[in-house]
Amino acid sequence: MNKALGCVLLLSCLFCFSCKHKQPPPNPPVPVNLFTVSAQTVLYYDKYPATTAALSQVDLRPEASGFITGIFFTEGSLVKKGQKLYEIDKQLYQQSYDAAVANLKVAQGNYDQAKQDADRYTYLEKYNAVAKQLVDHAVIAQQNADNQVKTAEQAVKTASTNLNYATVRAPFDGTIGFSQVKLGNAVSQGSTVLNTISTNDPMALDFLINESQLAHYQDLEKNKQGIDSLFTIILPNNLLYPYPGKISVIDRAVDPQTGAVRVRLEFPNPRYTLRAGMSCVLRVHNQEQTPQLLIPGKAIVEQMGEYFVFVARDTVLHNDTASKKAADTAQGGPKLMAFQKKVMTGQTIGPNIIITSGLDEGDKIVVDGLQTLHDGSEIDSSSKGHGPNAENGPGGANKKGGAGHGKRNKE
Repeated sequence: MNKALGCVLLLSCLFCFSCKHKQPPPNPPVPVNLFTVSAQTVLYYDKYPATTAALSQVDLRPEASGFITGIFFTEGSLVKKGQKLYEIDKQLYQQSYDAAVANLKVAQGNYDQAKQDADRYTYLEKYNAVAKQLVDHAVIAQQNADNQVKTAEQAVKTASTNLNYATVRAPFDGTIGFSQVKLGNAVSQGSTVLNTISTNDPMALDFLINESQLAHYQDLEKNKQGIDSLFTIILPNNLLYPYPGKISVIDRAVDPQTGAVRVRLEFPNPRYTLRAGMSCVLRVHNQEQTPQLLIPGKAIVEQMGEYFVFVARDTVLHNDTASKKAADTAQGGPKLMAFQKKVMTGQTIGPNIIITSGLDEGDKIVVDGLQTLHDGSEIDSSSKGHGPNAENGPGGANKKGGAGHGKRNKE
């Protein structure tokens, strides 16, 4: 009986022992690479979407009505000021001009006759050989004839102008586009668009800036002796346009809906590479010489539109130094842990990003293995080492003497 009771007690102890929850093994530290944040001088370009525009561009409209009887240019070609472009049926205008000239000759003949009568009666009046009334009537007739001549002369000028309007000429040197009318088409005075002509050299470039940047660009406009290649263009084929530009006009007002201001630049265009309406990327050479914090872009985590990095710290911060030392001693020495920290980002330069706030020089941040980290994760950088980035700065960063490229962050 005693043996049976002992076996039951032994089995009960074994069962209870087996039912105890086993403590899970501690998670091993996450192997990571660290990067030491340092300040350095970085030269780069702010980039803006921009559109080319002609400094002068007009729609050609006829100043006479009729049918197109002649087209004297090649579409898309260069034209010179005063060059004949279109001709509208001249018959009616030529007839009106001929009739006006004939009326002028009649008026001049009437004037000559009236003048002779007035001179004759005035001479006879000296000898009391003619009535005073006839003299007065002759003088008035001469004056009326003179006015008729002037009226006829104006009619000739009007007819001549209308005849000239039947020929459409280029208002300035430039490039002409596709003709909107063909031979035989009827056109109306002042309403039908015949074609569009625009200047080529120089060419304008329009882009928008934020109102917060207005003061900076006003300073650039006043400082005509800026740095070389302050404004340059990346063409649609991703090639760099060889000629730098300068500020021409800053718009008079800020758009109240968007807070944007339009700025116009001028670029030389001797080879006619730029065409009106081209979409380009404007590069504005950033003149900031203050050292800035530049970190690898892969170290940044985006969450709900905000940006974070993992900063490496020795153990968890305790309330006092004594408890920290006791914890470190109990755990076999200080541990390296990763803590999430919010940062504000600036310019993107290749694979790197400028940090405007949230980090200090000398901070160590995690640059890989971010997917397995959370706030307070234990990390280990000994297995991977700090890597070349930790010693030499961000890979691909351009220091003084070079210029990085990247898209400007919107404010």
